[in-house]
Amino acid sequence: MRPTFSILCFTVLSGIGYGAWFLQGLAWAIGPICEAHSAASGVPWELCPVAFWTKAGSMLALLFVSTGLLCSLGHLGKPSRAWRALSQWRSSWLSREGVFALLTFVPFVLIAAQEVALWIAVVRAGPDGTVALSGWVSQGGLPRRLLGFCLAAGSLATVFCTANIYASLKPIRAWNDRHVVPAYLSIGLYGGCLLLAAMTVDRSMEFRDHRILLTGTIVLAVACAWLKHRYWRSIDAQSSTTTGHAIGLESLGTVRPLEAPHTEENYLTHEMGFVLARKHSTKLRRIALAAAFLIPALLAVLTFVLPRVYPLTVWLALASGIVGLFVERWLFFAEAKHAVMAFYGR
Repeated sequence: MRPTFSILCFTVLSGIGYGAWFLQGLAWAIGPICEAHSAASGVPWELCPVAFWTKAGSMLALLFVSTGLLCSLGHLGKPSRAWRALSQWRSSWLSREGVFALLTFVPFVLIAAQEVALWIAVVRAGPDGTVALSGWVSQGGLPRRLLGFCLAAGSLATVFCTANIYASLKPIRAWNDRHVVPAYLSIGLYGGCLLLAAMTVDRSMEFRDHRILLTGTIVLAVACAWLKHRYWRSIDAQSSTTTGHAIGLESLGTVRPLEAPHTEENYLTHEMGFVLARKHSTKLRRIALAAAFLIPALLAVLTFVLPRVYPLTVWLALASGIVGLFVERWLFFAEAKHAVMAFYGR
């Protein structure tokens, strides 16, 4: 399949953004509970997900999500008719993805409204410095925890639907693989960890408050690299679909067309006949593993050893991770081959 810039930006940027929103939703949903339990039982503060939520992190995640969704419109022939895809949610993973992607904005906007209301309440504090907070604005209010749960659930559902758009396509055997959905979910969560680890440097926290994000980066980098290795081994082991198999005459021996179906390239051969040489594929896989997972994991380990380099290492890890994920996603499309190409002897 031919990789296009719009679909690469959509899958990479929106995946990172929704991964960050998932983690921030957890911070809102279980953060107050975790804090109360920490005060009562002495559980270390760094084990609580409250550090996931930062204003800068949420805004950058919003930028990633919005940019990714806008890029997805560029992949359509008529972007003005994109709204029609939302009506087929009963049978189409693409439609479900669009529905969940839009619904996830609702809890995020309400959470942002709470932040604004909290800021206004602080500005209007009384002469004695007391701040009057309503149940809607309070840190531990039920609506806030409910909104956090909805944000996390919506983000998870959106990435899950995106993965199933590809995993459900049986004519493309490289995508119809059991590793595709877990890889999409884990890579999205991994990208969210990278993003939040970089954006939490704007907060006046001690280094121990960032350990959960750095630990998550290391663990998820290993898990994602293992999943991608397993995925590549799986698609390499797949047998190719021949022309004889495509037309049902494989039992008669080798089947080949007497002449080409047409003299010029058509839509099918242009979009679904992209060919990537094996030697280039091997090289790009190594680059993807190193840039997306190995380098960020090593930088996270270095941060544990030398905490003073924390701001620099997390930003380098985010930059390397994004570049590597673009290479990984480009390979995901370039290495896929549609079964229709068997009719062309490819």
